[in-house]
Amino acid sequence: MDSLISRLARPAVLRSPPTPNFWQTKTNPNPNPPAMPKIPECDRCLLYARNPHLVCAVHPTGPNTDNCPDFREEPNTASEELWEPEGASYYNGELILQPPQRWTLEQQLELLDTHPLFTGRCPQCEMTYPKYETQPVHWDCLECGWVDDSV
Repeated sequence: MDSLISRLARPAVLRSPPTPNFWQTKTNPNPNPPAMPKIPECDRCLLYARNPHLVCAVHPTGPNTDNCPDFREEPNTASEELWEPEGASYYNGELILQPPQRWTLEQQLELLDTHPLFTGRCPQCEMTYPKYETQPVHWDCLECGWVDDSV
């Protein structure tokens, strides 16, 4: 009985059980882990997980190509803004500047109202031009001598 009491009275040395390798944690020097690879359409996809560790249910690590064959537009997402700066347009995702205009808007409207190509008549003498199968380049008037200098 003395040996039992002496063992109980003795301070016990507490040892933690050995930790298996897969439970050991390593400190990560980068507190912000890299984002999962995804394409711009992922944010509008119905299958997108909105999780930093999982892209979607179909492609957990992200799609392998630039276009996802499983993309499904989420009906509640806001539509993409189609804004274009004045004097430019987007073609195939590239911003193309419009060339400077030769005529002002008023001059263009006057041309539509008076040019024989659109009216079929000479702007000076009102002579009617014959119907052409292929339109002429110059609409010079043989009656009054008006010369088409718009080209």
